[in-house]
Amino acid sequence: MPLDPQLATLLDLVNAAEKKMHEGTPAEARAAFRTLTVDFVKPEDVVPVGSVEDLTVAGRPARVYRPEGAVETPTLVYFHGGGYVIGDLDTHDQTCRRICRGAEVTVLAVDYRLAPEEGFPAGVEDAIAATRWAAEHLPGTRLAVGGDSAGGNLSAVVAQTLPELVQAQVLLYPAVDTFGDYPSRQENAEGFFLDMPTMVWFLEQYVGSVVDLDPGDVRLSPLLGDLTGVAPALVVTAELDPLRDEGNAYAAKLSAAGVAVDEVTYPGLIHGFMEMGPWSAAAADAVDDVVLRISKLLRG
Repeated sequence: MPLDPQLATLLDLVNAAEKKMHEGTPAEARAAFRTLTVDFVKPEDVVPVGSVEDLTVAGRPARVYRPEGAVETPTLVYFHGGGYVIGDLDTHDQTCRRICRGAEVTVLAVDYRLAPEEGFPAGVEDAIAATRWAAEHLPGTRLAVGGDSAGGNLSAVVAQTLPELVQAQVLLYPAVDTFGDYPSRQENAEGFFLDMPTMVWFLEQYVGSVVDLDPGDVRLSPLLGDLTGVAPALVVTAELDPLRDEGNAYAAKLSAAGVAVDEVTYPGLIHGFMEMGPWSAAAADAVDDVVLRISKLLRG
């Protein structure tokens, strides 16, 4: 299916930038991402929820979103995307609000350490520690982990590491096979928001300082791990995303391991569509569908 025409307008803006993300510094990349995800949000467009609380979780800044009127709900520990380099609590605030409100779940968003200041495996360690904290301090009907892109990687790793705690996993266009080679990486290599030069740049920031890096480390590529006995999953991919095929491969491996999987690929959409509803009706519809699937999974 061709690119959603409304997203083409956004991509024209992104692709017209004089300096591409991988040509700048991490600070510049973070500022540009915040412009797209934070600065465009008007006060009247902020999704309302029951309450929002900033706190510290396992030594890291975090934010808890609670739905209106709910006493006991499922809890979703959410890890934002951004190639382990960009993104923060604010860039994914609207996404967490939409999930909280639409799925009626408590969302704990975690500001894990970013590269290159804190490279691999700092983010993994923070994600595991935050999930342990949530299990102890946010009792609910079910504990899940979830995230988009790099956050999907962290979620998959946590689900494998803590199968006794994690009861569901939400993987939104996840990066699960760092050194893999897939047709979607060639088909969607340029022009669709996340491109291959940027993916390479992200990886250099994340693991470039690691001595004796093991490419088979399942914390980098959870697709290489043993998926037997991990939690039921929602695996979401986008047709025009370089990460599409590895996400679908992860869903297939989960299913082969006997894990219940809800797998969906949205046609005509691109990486990062969860934050693109304001620009695209198709992305907004997909977000609504994702939230509905999250609600079903966490109440399964």
